[in-house]
Amino acid sequence: MSTTQGARARARIEVTAAIKDEARRQLAAEGAAKLSLRAVARELGMVSSALYRYFPSRDDLLTALIIDAYDSVGESAEVAHAKVADAGPLRRWTSVCEAVRGWALAHPHEYALIYGSPVPGYVAPETTVPSAARVALILIGVVQDAHQAGTLTEPPLPAGLRPEADRMIADFAGGLPPGSAVALVAAIAETFGLVSFELFGQFRRVVEDREPFFRHAVRRLALGVGLADV
Repeated sequence: MSTTQGARARARIEVTAAIKDEARRQLAAEGAAKLSLRAVARELGMVSSALYRYFPSRDDLLTALIIDAYDSVGESAEVAHAKVADAGPLRRWTSVCEAVRGWALAHPHEYALIYGSPVPGYVAPETTVPSAARVALILIGVVQDAHQAGTLTEPPLPAGLRPEADRMIADFAGGLPPGSAVALVAAIAETFGLVSFELFGQFRRVVEDREPFFRHAVRRLALGVGLADV
């Protein structure tokens, strides 16, 4: 790459970052539904036509912000898990969940973008899926490791859910017992529900000491999946 090409590439990276930063500021101030490319361009002193060379539409910019947010919470979860990778499954599970909560409290508007109300008129493309799956894949791996080690206890499963459990196993929970696969999905959903309740104010005057409450709750969810307290 020539010096000129390298300078152009760096400039594009810098401008792209500035656009995203301003878009995040607008998310915090106005919400995702009101995100406007024209407003972003105006705040950055750019003409709209110049910004469109970076993000052809509002949806393209939203997608970039969504992928960044998923990657950010995913990286936080992965770093937390790496620190306790040699610990027991219950410790690994709770460490990942606590990292997700910590990230959400530090990035409330980005959390709302990916786990809050859908943005009217926006449909997330398939390109968001790998980033969106990062947290879940860690938790699935924790349960798979416990099963392979012989320490996982399969929860009971209603007969009517067996076809759904088999589909889950085939799609993303390979090797898990059917009852564990269903309980795992429910536990992941409930973990994010706990975070959302705290972040969006539903715990006000209900749960005040929220950090130990969250730790206790996700531990109970892990035990419900069948992870052993070892």
